[in-house]
Amino acid sequence: MRTVLQRVKNASVFVDGNEISKINTGFLCFLGVHKDDQAEQCWELAKKIAHLRVFEDNNGKMNLSIMQIKGEILVVSQFTLYADCEGGNRPSFSKAMEAGTAEQLYKQFVQALRDLGINTQTGKFGAKMDVMLTNDGPVTIILEA
Repeated sequence: MRTVLQRVKNASVFVDGNEISKINTGFLCFLGVHKDDQAEQCWELAKKIAHLRVFEDNNGKMNLSIMQIKGEILVVSQFTLYADCEGGNRPSFSKAMEAGTAEQLYKQFVQALRDLGINTQTGKFGAKMDVMLTNDGPVTIILEA
């Protein structure tokens, strides 16, 4: 699993012009599922994100986790995180998991975040989405599990 986390002041997802999810302070989490990923990676990645200390404390240092600030997470599926452009100009997505199984792992990952007590919203798996955000920092972190 690969994720691109963006620390945000707010973020929202629109499908067909309708807002379907939104959060305030927290993470916008783009999630890609590799064809070899397993369910246990959902929990591993969720714990890493929950305890990642990238929110500022009273001294302006990145020292607090999303759990400590009671932030929110918006998870958006993004198979393009496994794009392979080595063979030319048109990306191959052969490293991404097929949609049916990827959606199951996506849902398990979201549930793992919720089980950790984090208010977690989602995009719509497999849909064409418009994502809006106000990046905070900017702080962008790439994680793999």
